[in-house]
Amino acid sequence: MDGYALITGAGKGIGREMALQLAQKGYNLLLVSRSQGDLQSLATQLIADYKINVEYLSVDLSVNAAALTVLNWVNTIAVPVSILINNAGHGLWGDFEALPLDGQTNMMQVNMNALVELSHLFIPLLKQQKQANILNIASTAAYQAVPVLAVYSATKAFVLSFSRALRYELKDTAIAVSCLSPGPTDTGFAKRAGMEALAELAEKFNMQADDVARIGLKGMFNKKAEIVPGFLNRLSVFGVRHIPKSFSEGIAANLYKH
Repeated sequence: MDGYALITGAGKGIGREMALQLAQKGYNLLLVSRSQGDLQSLATQLIADYKINVEYLSVDLSVNAAALTVLNWVNTIAVPVSILINNAGHGLWGDFEALPLDGQTNMMQVNMNALVELSHLFIPLLKQQKQANILNIASTAAYQAVPVLAVYSATKAFVLSFSRALRYELKDTAIAVSCLSPGPTDTGFAKRAGMEALAELAEKFNMQADDVARIGLKGMFNKKAEIVPGFLNRLSVFGVRHIPKSFSEGIAANLYKH
């Protein structure tokens, strides 16, 4: 395949599954995540199983100038990049005023700022390819305000809006921009976000990470603007677009406050 695929948040969950599936298609990979151990293990597996080239970088995208660190690393390796998947992100659950401010601004840095910075820095490299893709990972939470996930849902709404605007700006270039908005997915997100009380409920609706990755990559290669995997997730997105905002916010508040 022409060019490498760069995936952030590649150590676990959807990012890891996308790496596996792109490796199966013959793509060489650039993997970025915080965990050196996860990256090393995944890279070793992919090289052994698929005979592809894999480079990896352990970096915390919540740190200022981390995106520039990623670009400098890629420039040092001197490989072409044809796919950028902005998958890194995390969430915090709880009332806005009760959650530490630094944790919420850290989340905003990863979910929004790093994604924007990476997109801006890598567009010139992507434009050098005959065909290139940017896939940004949002959430079904992007489609409505979610009490007790107030900042998280707002960051994902930003990702969705930014992706659509960037897609239009780049429509006459080689770069197609897509946005994947998963619903509940079996990635451990609920536990990391402090939502242990909802873990049992989430399990009833969870999709598997490999299914989400497969649907997301298929939509990306088909140059879809918005990709919402799963019938129930698409139904919920359709619903919140056609009911009063106060009603959908009340439903979300009753669901997530349990």
